[in-house]
Amino acid sequence: MQKTDIGIIGLAVMGRSLALNMADHGFKVGGYNRSKEVTDTVMREHPHKNLIPFYTLEELVESQEHPRKFMMMVKAGNPVDAVIAQLEPLLDEGDILIDGGNSFFEDTRRRTEALAQKGIHYFGVGVSGGEKGARFGPSIMPGGNEQAYKTVAPILEAIAAKAQGEPCCAYMGPDGAGHYVKMVHNGIEYADMQLIAESYLLLKYAGGFTNEELADEFSKWNQGELKSFLIGITAGIFSEADDFEEGRLVDHIVDSAGQKGTGRWTSLESLKQGVNVSMITAACNARIMSNRLEERTAAKKVIKGPKTMEGTRKTPVQKETFADLVREGLYAAKIVAYAQGFDLLSHASTEYGWDLDFGRIAAIFRAGCIIQAEFLNDITRAFEKNTKLTNLILDGFFLDKINKNQESLRSILSCGILSGIPMPAMSQAAAYLDAFRGMPVGANLIQAQRDCFGAHTYERVDRQGTFHHEWGQGYE
Repeated sequence: MQKTDIGIIGLAVMGRSLALNMADHGFKVGGYNRSKEVTDTVMREHPHKNLIPFYTLEELVESQEHPRKFMMMVKAGNPVDAVIAQLEPLLDEGDILIDGGNSFFEDTRRRTEALAQKGIHYFGVGVSGGEKGARFGPSIMPGGNEQAYKTVAPILEAIAAKAQGEPCCAYMGPDGAGHYVKMVHNGIEYADMQLIAESYLLLKYAGGFTNEELADEFSKWNQGELKSFLIGITAGIFSEADDFEEGRLVDHIVDSAGQKGTGRWTSLESLKQGVNVSMITAACNARIMSNRLEERTAAKKVIKGPKTMEGTRKTPVQKETFADLVREGLYAAKIVAYAQGFDLLSHASTEYGWDLDFGRIAAIFRAGCIIQAEFLNDITRAFEKNTKLTNLILDGFFLDKINKNQESLRSILSCGILSGIPMPAMSQAAAYLDAFRGMPVGANLIQAQRDCFGAHTYERVDRQGTFHHEWGQGYE
């Protein structure tokens, strides 16, 4: 039997890609899939001297010396528990089991605790970058026992993407820290994609941009401060010809987007932590609304839109000027989205005792993952400069950008609303800025209402203490 350095359990797209990535880097990889046909197909279509097929878990386990290392690449939820149940009796104290899927972090914490009782080290590892990233260099977010991480670090850091010569892989913290960081990464990704979609709608419907002009504009943006993976692929999408009809493919795609749940988890976790991630929540809600196609089609026939959408009012500025406004507004909103995401990470770090390194997290997002962007170099510097930074917006660099660009955000937001263009994420960016900068939010009235109907008490601006008022009659 050939000896292996690590075993990959699950050889679908992501598992196969990671296995080949590891094999490329000189590691002997044991590949196992519960379906023999899948294993055979991988070996036939992707033969590699360092990738060795196994057809039973027993043989895969026997192929390694202690401490053994296995990475599960199976669907989150019950399938992970099923593999653990099959594998656990075969493992010994000190062995390492890695979950590289998008598992919910609380499940990872539960599994970590259960396997620790047998002395098995369990890692929840976030992997971002899709199929291409997994194959040639993803961003990797490991969470688990810090000492045991040293055993798997040479493999994970070797296969990770590189940014400025550094691997986009770093130890996040114990138990569920890695999967939590990946969850928030995906939440930010939702917001980022929604902001880009809203910018597209503004340029197309309020600015009158053609697909060719959109491709050119996004290509320009990708040369400046907005340079990122998402902006880059968006520029390409507008130029992509359709497979069946004349014109561009984007115009033939149904206006309905899917989601796998990680953005929703981020939103729910923010409520639990008491943190405002309204832009991520707005992005999730936007996808939910996009799925209600029949209702939207019916409502379109009876709910009137503003005159601008009917073509009776033109954009009041030239295309080039308008595009600059959208670019600046998008950048300001993007800062807010990342500030919300990192604020949630900060609260979770305290709540779960993870001691997350936010500068390091931003650094490993710089390449390999979906939200990779030049922008993340600035975030890394912000947290390296001030490890106690309470909100990204308060960093000098980002504060200057917000103060410079927020008027553009408000301008395009006004244009979008008057044009009947749904802009949920950008709307929340402006609302967050206004609340965060200390403008009254009406909470004094809400607290008065709570005290009036429920005697919940209130605090005063002019004296210390907690008070209750006997409110007058006749409110009902």
